[in-house]
Amino acid sequence: MQQQFKSALMALALVAILLPNPARAADAAFTQFIASLWPEAQEAGVSRATFEQQTRGLEPDYKLPDLILPGRPATGAPSQAEFVQVPADYVKEASIARLAGEGQRLLQKYRAALSEIEKRSGVPATVMLAIWGRETDYGRYTLPYDLVRVLATQAYVGRRKDQYRTEFILALKILGEGVVTRKDMRSSWAGATGLTQFLPSEYYKHGVDFDGDGRIDIWRSVPDALASAAQQLVNKGWQSGVRWAYEVQSPAKVDCTVGVPEVTKPIGQWLREGFVPVRGQKLSAAEQAQPASLLQPEGIYGPSFLTTKNYFVIKEYNFSDLYVLFVGHLADRMTSPLPFATPWAASKQLRTKDVETMQRGLTRVGLYKDKIDGKAGMQTRAALGAYQKSAGLKVDCWPSEEVLRSIQAAR
Repeated sequence: MQQQFKSALMALALVAILLPNPARAADAAFTQFIASLWPEAQEAGVSRATFEQQTRGLEPDYKLPDLILPGRPATGAPSQAEFVQVPADYVKEASIARLAGEGQRLLQKYRAALSEIEKRSGVPATVMLAIWGRETDYGRYTLPYDLVRVLATQAYVGRRKDQYRTEFILALKILGEGVVTRKDMRSSWAGATGLTQFLPSEYYKHGVDFDGDGRIDIWRSVPDALASAAQQLVNKGWQSGVRWAYEVQSPAKVDCTVGVPEVTKPIGQWLREGFVPVRGQKLSAAEQAQPASLLQPEGIYGPSFLTTKNYFVIKEYNFSDLYVLFVGHLADRMTSPLPFATPWAASKQLRTKDVETMQRGLTRVGLYKDKIDGKAGMQTRAALGAYQKSAGLKVDCWPSEEVLRSIQAAR
């Protein structure tokens, strides 16, 4: 009996060896894919030794979001807080107050470096610190992933393969230059790394060796990371001496559909149309001459803002209105204790898939021409307001279940 049992086990083991294993086959294909990148890596200046060392034993991480896996449902990007939380939950007063207090301390600690970076770049020290605070909690948040593995997986089965193929090769190049070790090269699921969250391509485009040690170290050198964040803003069009936005009280009959970047007027004109700076703030002639767009993150509810060119420059760092509001407001709070003058009003945000359904419906009736991404940004809110006008509904530019049902019924 024992001999029969052993024979059965051996037979099962043989079957396991002979039968095709999908995971093993997939990983073999992954290994082959990585090996195929060597000519591109060599052309980018990566040594053979670095390539072999960093790719030896490399395995894909199929648990990452935003992947398209053969035979499996697409993993889908996670619902980022910037796009699924109501503003009051994202721009949370307790978080802003804590980070502002820490920012004030760091403002003193790094005063010499920050003053010099601000002098060179025109980017306020508080804005640099606010980006650092939002991205990694001033370096206290440990990024959860191995950057090389993330980029390799995204290049292999991600939704944006070509982009990540380049990022993967540039990550190998950074490692080959010895600026950071693989162990310290941690990242987000989307491949951003360092204290102020750069992709490898951004590291090469915007990185600054501010401390003068011959290396651009955005992982351990705070001056390098802050100077690099400032340089990224400068390279994207930062205008020195211009605020990011002004909070205003909107007129009672404001048309929320004009809250898009394409509708830009001098701030003075907005004021003549009935928009009033909060708390009796007086704007200079130079400020009133600045072009600005209207931003109403909760439609006609909650605070309203006149956003300058610098607002949209910060938005290039993270394409979310709430992210920019968080960074801009946090920067302001390092020098002023005042919260937003108008409280947030919304208590519920539609789920990503419901916003996608809404965007498809708005696209179908010709009111929306942007990406179907499930994010209720400026363009989506304006298109939604236009639909409300056409359907005879209350025009508030806020994505609610009631409007979603109306759009679905209008098919």
